[in-house]
This record gives sequence, structure tokens and C-alpha cells, in this order.
Amino acid sequence: MTKPRPTGTTRIQREKRQAIFDAALDVFSENGLRGATLDQIAARAGLSKPNVIYYFEGKEAIYKELLESLLDIWIAPLIELSDSDEPIEELLAYVRRKLDMSRDMPRESRLFATEMIQAAPHIREVISGPLKTLMDEKAALIQGWMDAGRLAKSDPYHLIFSIWATTQHYADFDVQVRAVLAGQDPFDTAPDFVETLFRRMLTPLG
Repeated sequence: MTKPRPTGTTRIQREKRQAIFDAALDVFSENGLRGATLDQIAARAGLSKPNVIYYFEGKEAIYKELLESLLDIWIAPLIELSDSDEPIEELLAYVRRKLDMSRDMPRESRLFATEMIQAAPHIREVISGPLKTLMDEKAALIQGWMDAGRLAKSDPYHLIFSIWATTQHYADFDVQVRAVLAGQDPFDTAPDFVETLFRRMLTPLG
């Protein structure tokens, strides 16, 4: 269990906790939970190992609190998806938000990808509970647009999965993408391509 935050934490204490989180995000996204060590996190944070242990009982405690603190940020783009007179534009805005996150938060994306690959032991209740409820709500919204003939028909859940897969690929496989593009920044051209891809998919025929 994570140690409770001391009552009335000082600015320095808050800064040290944040330094630990920032360092841990680097270490966990590079090595996963199993491959990460407190020594690595402490070194990256510029702190001693005992100093890190003062705030957290172990790497698992850091990992769990970090993951939970990022979860709200990670699902925020889906929460923002709402009813609209222009459903294609609403979904494309969601695609752009997800692509922006892959550009701006690649470490967070890789952290979640690693957690999923390991069967999500730390957030399984969240993805089978609140995230499932949110997905059902958004899938029903998309299905309503499809039934009204405002979107091409497809499976709403798999549509969302395909958005995740396409946009998050640029963060999770960044090394591969940049190697194939010979150092070109993928985000120079990815937004136009991905938007065109989904616009064609979403536009009703006829």
C-alpha cells in the first residue's frame, strides 16, 4: 500500500513526489514494472533510494499510484465525445485528440500498453467497470448516428478499438515508425492521413 501523504505537505515534498513520478514514468515505460528497480527510479529522479522509500514503500506502490493518476487523463478524450449534429466531425475530433496524446504523452501510452500486455493486473477493475460503462455509453451514441444514416454502418466498439490502435501505434511503436520513416517526424504527416482514413470509413455511401 502507498504510504499516506503527510498532512500539510510542503512544496519541497510535493516537488520530490512529482520528481519520483516523472522518473518512474520514464523507467516503467522503458522497462515495465518487472524490469524497473527503485535504484533506477531514484537515480533518474536525482534522489537517494532511502529518500524515495520515504514517500513510497516500493516500486509497486509508485507504479499503481502513477497508473491511477494517469487514468483520468487517458480516458478524457473519450469522455469528451458527445452528441453532435456533425457526427463525422465529432469522431474526427476524437481521433485528433488521441493522436495528439500519442505525440505529447508517448511514455504514458507505452505504460498503459505494457499494463494491458500483462493482463492489466493493476487496473482490471477499472477497465471492466467504469471504462466498460463509458464504452457502452459511447458505442450507443455512435450506433444511434449509424441508425440515423449519418455514419457508415460498422461495429461501434471495433470502430473505437481501431481508433485506439491507429493513433496509439505512433507512441507505442515510435522507434519502429521513426526508423522506417528515416528520422522524419511522423506527426508531420500522420494527422492528415489518419483523418482521411477515418473520414472515408465514416462517410455513408451514396
